[in-house]
Amino acid sequence: MDRITPVVLCGGSGTRLWPRSRAAKPKPFLPLVGEGTLFEATLARCADEARFTAPLVVTGAAHLPHVEAQLGPRGGGIIVEPTARNTAAAIALAALRLPPEAIMLVCPSDHHIADPAAFAEAALAAAGLAAQDWLVSFGIEAKTPETGFGYLKRGDAIGSGPGARVAQFVEKPDLERARAFIASGDYAWNGGIFAFRAGFFLDELARHRPEIAAGARAAVAAGRSEGAHFHPDPAAFAQIHAESVDYAVMENTDRAAMVPAAMGWSDIGNWEALHEARARDAAGNHVTGPAELIDCRHVLVDSDGPRVNVIGLENVMIVVDQGEILITSAAGAQKVGKLHGALNQ
Repeated sequence: MDRITPVVLCGGSGTRLWPRSRAAKPKPFLPLVGEGTLFEATLARCADEARFTAPLVVTGAAHLPHVEAQLGPRGGGIIVEPTARNTAAAIALAALRLPPEAIMLVCPSDHHIADPAAFAEAALAAAGLAAQDWLVSFGIEAKTPETGFGYLKRGDAIGSGPGARVAQFVEKPDLERARAFIASGDYAWNGGIFAFRAGFFLDELARHRPEIAAGARAAVAAGRSEGAHFHPDPAAFAQIHAESVDYAVMENTDRAAMVPAAMGWSDIGNWEALHEARARDAAGNHVTGPAELIDCRHVLVDSDGPRVNVIGLENVMIVVDQGEILITSAAGAQKVGKLHGALNQ
C-alpha cells in the first residue's frame, strides 16, 4: 500500500481551555501535555517516513505563524483557509490538492493520544479499508458514559480484519443512554479521526453535499500557490456553507466504516479532561507553576507566575494566565467557554 498522507486540521477559538488557551494561540499550539505542543505531537505520530508522507496542514491565516514555527524540519504543505467553514470544506480542500488515489488520514491537531503505537496500528487498518473505498472513522474505546461525545455503533465485520460497518451514528446522548451504550459493548466514541481515499471522499461529498463540493472546487481552481502554501480563492470559499464532515458525509454515506482504537485518546475538551491527561500525584493533584497544596484531592493548579496556595479542596481547577484567574469545579469545567472573558477575546 502507498504511504498515507496525514491531513492535519488546525484551528480553534481558544474558549474551552481559557485563559491558558486564547484565540490568538489556541490549544493545538500549546505544550499542555508533556514537553511539546499538541500540534507537534500530532505530527510526531505520523513521522514514520516508511508509512506516512509529509503532512498537509489546513489552517487559518491567524494561526499560520504558529504552524510554520512548529511544523518541524520535515516540513509539509499548508492550505491557508481564508475563513473558517468547518471540517467538510477543510477536508475537501485537502482532497482537491491530492491525487485521487491518495489515502488521507484526517487528524485534528488538538487531541492527546497516550499510545502512539496503537494509533499507528489503527491508522494502517483504516488506510487498508479506505483503499477499498470505505470512509473510515476511528472508533475510540469508550470506557465511561461520556455525554459530550458522539458515538458509533459497530455493525457487521468487513473481511477478516478489525474493521466493521458503522451501523449508526449517535449524537451526544444523555447520561442514561450513554450508560446503556457502555453496557452493551457495541458502541465507541467518535473521535473525529478519519481515513479516506481522496477521490472517493470528493465523490461522496458531491453526492450528499454538491454545493460544498462545488464551492471547494471553485475555491481551489481560482486559488494560488505561494511556495509550500496554497491560498484558496476567498470569494469562492466564503460562499460555502459551514458544516461538519460528520453531518455532511459520514451520516449519509452507505460506505461508513470504523476501526477500533484503544490508544489513550482525549480530545482535551475542557480543564477536567486536561487534568485527566496529565500526570498526577497519589492524591490526584497536578501542579504547573508555583503552588502549595495541603489536604487537596483531584485539584489542578496551572499558573504562569503568581503562587497559588490551596487547602482542603477537592475536584477544583485553578488557572492563572496573563492576569486572568479561573476557578472552577470539575463539574463546571464544561462551561468555561461561556464566560465573558472566553467569548469576548
